[in-house]
Amino acid sequence: MTAIRHVRLDRTQETPSTNPIFNGSVSTQEVVNDALGELLRVTAVTFEDGAVNRPHRHTTDQVLIATSGNGFVAGDEEHHPMQPGDVTFIPAGTRHWHGADAGETFTHLSILTPGHTEILDDEGAG
Repeated sequence: MTAIRHVRLDRTQETPSTNPIFNGSVSTQEVVNDALGELLRVTAVTFEDGAVNRPHRHTTDQVLIATSGNGFVAGDEEHHPMQPGDVTFIPAGTRHWHGADAGETFTHLSILTPGHTEILDDEGAG
């Protein structure tokens, strides 16, 4: 049976993340998971007070859409501020990291297709 699913982003629906990719306090709300979508994963990720993820790369492209607060996305040779309404495209295989600015809470939607995420060393991150 096919049905449209409507979801409201709601901080009270987030759960604290214990994923080792994160440094600091991070919570997530699954919007589209593998039980719902065959070819798409959407997760709201909230980084508290300067929390970030460790450098990593995906085997698929990734899109980040900032929904609240102030944060950033960075790579080895670039750093892009993000605020609500900003959209970032990260090509598959690109070493990158993202998170909240110091003293800020930042939420973005992470949009991926099924694939693998590889956590890399922290050299150059921060």
